[in-house]
Amino acid sequence: MGRDKYLIITAGGSGTRMGAPVPKQFLQLDGKPVLQMTMEKFIDAEPDIRIVTVLPSASVPMWKDLCYENNFAVRQTIVEGGITRFHSVRNGLEKVPDGALVAIHDGVRPLVSPGFISSVFRLAENVPAVTPVIPCTDTLRQIVRRQDGTLERVDDPYVDRSRVYAVQTPQIFWSEVIKDAYRQAYDTVFTDDASVAEKKGVEVCYVDGEKSNIKLTAPDDMKLAEALCSILHY
Repeated sequence: MGRDKYLIITAGGSGTRMGAPVPKQFLQLDGKPVLQMTMEKFIDAEPDIRIVTVLPSASVPMWKDLCYENNFAVRQTIVEGGITRFHSVRNGLEKVPDGALVAIHDGVRPLVSPGFISSVFRLAENVPAVTPVIPCTDTLRQIVRRQDGTLERVDDPYVDRSRVYAVQTPQIFWSEVIKDAYRQAYDTVFTDDASVAEKKGVEVCYVDGEKSNIKLTAPDDMKLAEALCSILHY
């Protein structure tokens, strides 16, 4: 018998860069809130998954209203977020028992496919940490921003793009392993969950991600997501 499956979905964005009147996870995409669409992908993939939704306390009433308005009656445990993503995930992990598989996913990545989610869960049955990545295809330069806002190339600007990958979510872990890793003190190098695990000495298995699994951050991302919704059928 396999491990029970959990989802910690982080939805602490304020929408500042999006320039929207509401937090970006509550914007409408293809006729429903982004956060709802994201959750539905996991429910489609794993119908028995148990959901922990991490939100800023001020956003909880809005999310409950949206669930009611959209008839989105999905059982979920709502947890208050922390001062950083690290602290938010740690709060969510308190609701996950040992011996489970836990996926940690950005609430504003609504285009991840159910098939991909299931494939990562299958892999995670046998390895304690799985993280999807995609190769960077653009030419890269090392540049610093001066105090006056101008950009300056550093002395050794060359970056070998064949060795550079962008990290995605969901990142899936044996729950006892990632809970132990999150007992570490916060470090600014913790930009995702894999970095927390690796700092603890956990070997992370990296797998090919999905190019369409974009993170919605700026207005152009919403336009791209709307276009992808019209051609993706899952």
